Amino acid sequence: MKMKAGCSQLKPVVFILIFNLCFYASYQLTELQVCKRCNGTVLNDTKVGQFCFLSDGRVDGRCCFRNDNTTNPEHIIGLDLSNCSLSHVEDLQGASTVLIIDLSLNPIVNISDTAFQGFTELNYIILPEAIVCPGGNVSWDKVEISKGTRLCEGQKNMCNQTGHLSTNCPLNSLCAPYGPGFFECSCAENYYGYKCLRQGAFPTLQVFGPLGASTFVIAFLLWVTQRRKAKSL
Repeated sequence: MKMKAGCSQLKPVVFILIFNLCFYASYQLTELQVCKRCNGTVLNDTKVGQFCFLSDGRVDGRCCFRNDNTTNPEHIIGLDLSNCSLSHVEDLQGASTVLIIDLSLNPIVNISDTAFQGFTELNYIILPEAIVCPGGNVSWDKVEISKGTRLCEGQKNMCNQTGHLSTNCPLNSLCAPYGPGFFECSCAENYYGYKCLRQGAFPTLQVFGPLGASTFVIAFLLWVTQRRKAKSL
């Protein structure tokens, strides 16, 4: 079936809705790609399988999904990519909510330093013996080598343990963990700008007001132009 005018006749508000739907669909596709990274499914007698069973999770491909009434019922909590003939580990961001990952029995050559950036919930990872834990041993409470695998357990918080201002971040900012060996800084309350040097509330209206207005005007003009073209057909 052909559609003459396509999306060009839609109002700007609909464009925003479509953008959000496309973003959500792309996020879901990324999750699906991670779960189907290789053939097979999560087995009951594996570390991920046992964790999934104890967590009352739902298995789909190589993933274990949360299966309860919490706020994130569809997020991945376990990922088993063992014995998948992987030589490199990258593009796992679709599983950034994972708590346990098994990458054992793979001919992995190396793992990028940023492969697990943003994996703040990751608490247990199983690697080939020759591969160092993400972020180094200092990023984990416990590191063990057993039967050709390296077990990294208990991701450490790379900020100070007070939960308040950190020496790792600029003055007037807060430190938060951002995956093994990583942290991120955000401005404390009533501070904003470069290195959080500006004090007071962030001028949301002054910054985003003109931007939103100009975006609306451009979208409206495009809609009017395309509508005229569609009528002339």
